[in-house]
Amino acid sequence: MRSDSVYELPKDLPVPQDDGACDHLTGMTLPPIGLPSTRGRVVDLSRLAGTAVVYFYPRTGRPDQELPTGWNAIPGARGCTPQSCAFRDHYEELQRAGATHVYGLSTQDTAYQREAVARLHLPFELLSDAGLELAKALNLPTFEVDGMKLIKRLTLIARDGTIVKVFYPVFPPDRSASDVLAWLKQKRRA
Repeated sequence: MRSDSVYELPKDLPVPQDDGACDHLTGMTLPPIGLPSTRGRVVDLSRLAGTAVVYFYPRTGRPDQELPTGWNAIPGARGCTPQSCAFRDHYEELQRAGATHVYGLSTQDTAYQREAVARLHLPFELLSDAGLELAKALNLPTFEVDGMKLIKRLTLIARDGTIVKVFYPVFPPDRSASDVLAWLKQKRRA
């Protein structure tokens, strides 16, 4: 068992800085790439009608596994479980605010992600980009730790397959869903 809780954020986490790595994304059309889902289907984000919210996270931790080396010292790495729980807790509000689809996405394989969906009681699917196909096609920011190449934390909002909003960097991660919800509500009023 771990000595800390995957459900809580340490108080002294380093804040990620905006390095411009996502500046090119707004206005891009999502590429036609099928991603395995925790519901056993393939999801092509480019084909989704309506408003899709996709939060990208490095990796969810598990209570029975230690963190990767230096995880808490990597800006933006820690907080995938609290972020997913926040999207779970705001899921219905996100839908009422106009989100037709909500997905989490990481490079972890679908079997690993299914454990997270069950343990965290997520009402939405997690998508796997284990081969980094989507990350490469969109030129998403990544980092490496313990031999794993992971996507930096960011959130995309797409309408009918075109990216209309990017949240990057995302910090603190447990506030990500609230930030997305506020943006969706503001756009509905506009």
